[in-house]
Amino acid sequence: MELLNVKDLTLSFCENGERQQVVEHVSFGVQQGEILGIVGESGSGKSMVVHCIMGLRKRDQVIDSGSVTFDGKELFSLTAEEMRGLQGQDMSIVFQEPMTSLNPVMKIGPQVEESLFIHQKELSAAERKARAIQAMKDVELPNAEELYNSYPHELSGGMRQRVMIASAIICNPKLLIADEATTALDVTIQAQIIRLLKRLNETTGMTILFISHNLRVVKEICSRAIVMKDGRIVEEGTIEEIFRAPKEDYTKNLIAAIPTRKKRRIS
Repeated sequence: MELLNVKDLTLSFCENGERQQVVEHVSFGVQQGEILGIVGESGSGKSMVVHCIMGLRKRDQVIDSGSVTFDGKELFSLTAEEMRGLQGQDMSIVFQEPMTSLNPVMKIGPQVEESLFIHQKELSAAERKARAIQAMKDVELPNAEELYNSYPHELSGGMRQRVMIASAIICNPKLLIADEATTALDVTIQAQIIRLLKRLNETTGMTILFISHNLRVVKEICSRAIVMKDGRIVEEGTIEEIFRAPKEDYTKNLIAAIPTRKKRRIS
């Protein structure tokens, strides 16, 4: 069953009365339980597309045409209040740098609970805390009970990203968007976060939209991918199809840019 459908989406920025298109006629669908990758270099428009899906457009960003349907709802026809009812509850997003998303002077626990305050007001303080600690355990944070009272600066980068994922999944959303969520992490932590996202997908059936400039990372987690360049989709297919027989030079260049392990010379 298709959970998300983007059809003929065209976006522009307005500056000084002039309009410049940044996303042109983008269309794709995401099946329930799928992990779909959107890959492209900086400026390709991939993040603008997912921010539009989440209702996080900037003031100067205009929808020229298209539609986004999520779980049977046409998102562009919803009121701001109706859209807020979906954000964090049915769809969530994890950004690249957790330190810009986490409040540095607020303890971790209340930040993980934030969506519960908004969407599940009937829960008691004790119930919210228990749910937050469980979410932190679900993302494999050690000593979750102790971390509940910690501050963001006391955690490593990888742990902070796990906190952001815990915050995003605490309401069991149908769609999780990971927008360059592993980019700022070293390779080892990056691999751990990828394994975590795959496990969440396998155990809960959560649909994931994985955004990255790194085709190697997309290959590790996604079953299917879309390649974007200059605001347009230039190629799409299964990961196997894209790597076995890429059609576009741009895709070939992305594949060629993936580092390969070379044997060291012994002198």
